[in-house]
Amino acid sequence: AALLERALALGFDAVVTGHYAKVLEGENGELELHRAADDAKDQSYVLGVLTAEQLKHSLFPLGDTPSKEMVRAEAAERGISVAQKPDSHDICFIPDGDTRGWLEEKIDMEDGPILDTEGEEVGTHPGAQAFTIGQRRGLAIGKPADDGKRRFVLEIRPKDNAVVVGSREMLAVDRITGIRPSWAGAPIAEAATGEWFDCHVQVRAHAEPVPGRTRVTTGDVDGSEAVVWQIELDDSIQGVAPGQTAVVYQGTRVLGQVTIHKSINAERLAHV
Repeated sequence: AALLERALALGFDAVVTGHYAKVLEGENGELELHRAADDAKDQSYVLGVLTAEQLKHSLFPLGDTPSKEMVRAEAAERGISVAQKPDSHDICFIPDGDTRGWLEEKIDMEDGPILDTEGEEVGTHPGAQAFTIGQRRGLAIGKPADDGKRRFVLEIRPKDNAVVVGSREMLAVDRITGIRPSWAGAPIAEAATGEWFDCHVQVRAHAEPVPGRTRVTTGDVDGSEAVVWQIELDDSIQGVAPGQTAVVYQGTRVLGQVTIHKSINAERLAHV
């Protein structure tokens, strides 16, 4: 948004990026955001936050490119030095992959408790910020689970500097409540009626989209009424955390996105 705002202020018509996605004109003449031709390189998930007005000033020329190899070949032909540069993975500004070390240089990390789903302390950690939902390695829990199975990070509580762990089964999520929604183009008719609509949902940049249903409604969000999207998934997914983005698709079209406020697992709900 900041880049586009600056570009328009300087008199440019649009911002062009190398993201793999497409902007197409829909049947009603409104612009729509769609997946790229190359599914393996598709980056429409990270662009799901773009609004209808921003799409009018966004160009993605690689969206119709069948493969990255064609881009590399053209770059080599034009003598561009990065033609054979390896693809980036993980976090581009932490090239050595030491996320914990990078965080320790930037923020204060304090020891805190590792809790089970009953609230019992089963270990300690050197800083909750260094953990991710679904993580198994690096927990160093001294007390084994009653069933002897491995435990995974289910929840991170920044205010308490606590990490909650449990079984792999408790990671499975089939319902999501999303807040701070935005539509990538014109809203569909069901946005106004509150009816359920079929869709696919993606919760990570390279995750497999999952079929389900979504409806737009209102609900209590931290003591205030706000617009929320209720999402029900046909198949459960793992490693879903509050704060992540859920992007909703119909076919190749990106309908919009929400910030995940709650992710629900039936088994874990029974322990609350």
